[in-house]
Order: sequence, then structure tokens, then C-alpha cells
Amino acid sequence: MTGSASELARRLGDHAEAVCREYLSNGHRSGNYWMVGDVRNTRGRSMHVRLKANAKGPAGRWVDEATSEFGDLLDVIRESCGLVDFRDVADEARRFLSVPLPPPHAPGAQRQPAAAPGSPDAARRLFAMSQPIAGTLAERYLAGRGILLSAHERALRFHPGCYYRDLVTGETRTLPALIAAVTSLDGQITGLQRTWLDPSGQGKAQLADPRRSLGDLLGNGIWLGHQPGATVPVMAAGEGFETMASLRTVVPVLPVAAATSANHLAGLTFPPGCRRLYIAADADSAGRHGIERLSQRAGEAGILALVLQPQLGDFNDDLRHLGPAHLAAWLSDQLVPEDVRLFLPAG
Repeated sequence: MTGSASELARRLGDHAEAVCREYLSNGHRSGNYWMVGDVRNTRGRSMHVRLKANAKGPAGRWVDEATSEFGDLLDVIRESCGLVDFRDVADEARRFLSVPLPPPHAPGAQRQPAAAPGSPDAARRLFAMSQPIAGTLAERYLAGRGILLSAHERALRFHPGCYYRDLVTGETRTLPALIAAVTSLDGQITGLQRTWLDPSGQGKAQLADPRRSLGDLLGNGIWLGHQPGATVPVMAAGEGFETMASLRTVVPVLPVAAATSANHLAGLTFPPGCRRLYIAADADSAGRHGIERLSQRAGEAGILALVLQPQLGDFNDDLRHLGPAHLAAWLSDQLVPEDVRLFLPAG
């Protein structure tokens, strides 16, 4: 057997029903299809796996009618086992194919343990299972907020069916989500922030808390325009992702970091060589505390801290309601003249 993805997927397709019984055990057979809630083995009927090849395609191909996700049985193994690297997925596929096929109700062989909920490892796995935002609902959502970022921003991804759990009722559902990686200065993903989106494209999902973070956040941030380990003489930091992404939209070569909360802003780790720090203001009392504490720490480290004030509620309000040219002009009056020349586009 070769180790190629196509060959492994074909071999798994030869035993599609056994694969489904092993990795999608919450589903059941219906005619020529295995029916289950989704590729992560949730109970339900929206995902259909073709068990035998026919005119519509090869065995093992699947589609989730609720999310429009699709793939093959390697994707099933990856998602149901919570694996990240293809090597691990291929190893699990080889393990399955090398042993006698289990009887219909036999317990599955021991698999890689799931990442602890809320852990950095869980954050890394979810980020790896997401996709670039280009052409997705996430890119459309950001554009609707006036946020236009380079395709080279590696911190952002999209997941078409990210789990959301209601903390009051315990009900779990899947919704599309913008995924933003929280990283340390060396580029290691330590956490992430999920923003659940309305599937219709009308902004955030109608949830009590459509934005949640997980992982190790203190000292780290959602970095835009920062190369891991690089010297950063001048940067901007703030609490909210959309606030900092709005600044990045009009000051596209200035590295920025969103700390995700006022407390985490206060503890943000400074990159090497930093000598000037712009802090995006937040009107509430917690935001003021974060700014004051970060400014104090910056001063103790020999870094000049300067606070940037929005005209409206926050910089995303400024961007959407006043426009990028007006926001750029407003910022030019608050930046050090040297930084106006360096970071604000001419004209």
C-alpha cells in the first residue's frame, strides 16, 4: 500500500461501512449511505457517507447538507479523532487497514486522546482543522465591518461548523465561525478566539455570547503583521480584535496585537526591540485599567506608550461610519510624525 492520500482514501473507501462504524459510531446505515450528524460524530442525519461506488462517485465520499462541508474518509478520521498533522491521520488510517475489520458493534481500538477542552492543544487542533478565510463567510463578515486585510495574515481562519455550547441550557450546535489565533511572540499558537457567524451572512450569530476565547491568553495576542521572533520597534495594541484589525486596515504596515480582554491587555508581552507602543483606547472602566497598567509596564521597560483615541465608540465604528480616509487623517494627528511617514499611506 502506498502512503499517498489518494491511495489511503481509496483503500478506506473499499471498507467504507466499517470505517463509519468505527469513527462515526453515532450514525446508522440507510440504504447506500451512512447517516450521522456531522464529521465529528455528532448524532443527527445531515451528513451522508456513500458506502458503495455508484454513478454519483466513489465510496467513502461524504457531504454535510447543513454546513456544505464535504470530503473523504481521511477527513472523517482527522475530524473524529481530533488529529492535526496528515502524518497522524495517515498512521491512524494504516492502523485501521492493517487489522481485521471489526464486527459491527465491536468497540474501536484505542485512539489518540482528545485534547483537553480549553487547552492550547485544543486551540491548535481547531485552528488546523479550519481553512483560510479567502472566499468564505468570515471574509465577507470582516468586509461588512469595513475590515480589509492582506491575504498573508496568517492569524485568521474560517471553520464552517464550529461547536457552540449554550452555557445555560447545555445545548450544543454547530455554526460557521471566524477563528483568530492567539500566539506567543515566537509564533506558537497558545489559544484562539472564535466569533460565531450568522449562516445567512448577516453579521454575528444571534447568540448571547457570539465571541469566546480559549487557551493560554495572558501575555499573548492575536498578532497581525508580526513575524515570529522579529524585532518590533513600533507597534499598536488593544483589547478587541476588530478594533485592532480596523487600525491595521488603515495603517497596513504597523504590527498590531489584540489581547482579547482588558486584563490580558494589561499583561501583554512586549516584542524585542520595542521602543514605542500605541494603545487603542476603550471607553469602559475595565479598558481604562488595562491601558493604565500596560502603560505603566511599558514605561518600566523603557517603552514610550501613547494612547490612540477614537472619535466614536471604537475604531471599528470610526472605520465603518466615517470611512478609512477620515480615520487615517484622525490617526495622523495622534501618531509621532516619524510614524506618520513610516506607516500611513501617502495621500
